[in-house]
Amino acid sequence: MEMRILYDCCPLCSSSEIIKSLLGDCSKHRLYNKAVPSEMQWMDCNECEHQFVNGYFSDEALGIVFQKTHDNQKVGFQIEKQREVSAKIIEKVLPYKSSGTWLDIGFGNGSILFTADEFGFDAIGVDLRKDNVDVMKQLGFEAHCQLVENIDFKRDISVVSMMDVLEHIPYPKEVLNALHSKMEKGGCLMISMPNTENLIWKLTTEQNVNPYLGELEHYHNFSRTRLFSLLEECGFDAVKYGISERYRICMEVVALRK
Repeated sequence: MEMRILYDCCPLCSSSEIIKSLLGDCSKHRLYNKAVPSEMQWMDCNECEHQFVNGYFSDEALGIVFQKTHDNQKVGFQIEKQREVSAKIIEKVLPYKSSGTWLDIGFGNGSILFTADEFGFDAIGVDLRKDNVDVMKQLGFEAHCQLVENIDFKRDISVVSMMDVLEHIPYPKEVLNALHSKMEKGGCLMISMPNTENLIWKLTTEQNVNPYLGELEHYHNFSRTRLFSLLEECGFDAVKYGISERYRICMEVVALRK
């Protein structure tokens, strides 16, 4: 069984000037299955300076990985505590968009959806774990279990949140371009992910304790600089940078659709 489909060029800029970089080990990951290779070979693009793993999972491999789900990815996990964290995320968006349709991609425990709904948004969720989608529908929310680029939402989206999601997507540029076409002009995009462009990332990498080099489900390590340039390429203006409270060494970026 083919586990990873190898990239033959950079998944962001399509340059063939790519070289082997760091080596990660995902065998200690909570979702690890011995059917999946434990070695993660990271690559560097000499053209756009992006870092990515050498290949993304095949559908068969994803089926193996998705057999398990982190507790914190299950709908309702620590619902009251997560409400406080999600409220801070919503509040970062409010200066730019205070109403309309809020789409949360990879909604996981559902906290952002629940909280966006509480703030008065029409909340919609997308997640590739069917059990999560089924629970969300039972709670009365519109939810979809398919790739977001393939969904017709029947109305323009005002806010999109992708909290620790973009680094899981084989070709992020394709998804961002698709979202641009589904969002209203001036719509707000909220993104969080690890940031390679800080001292903590550098030190943990040098000490061989960087948790993201063995992060089983990640395909990309973004720097702040490369994320900002990618957003610009896809028709978004990055207007706010912040530090995430959700996970270690992560950034939060607010961008507006041109």
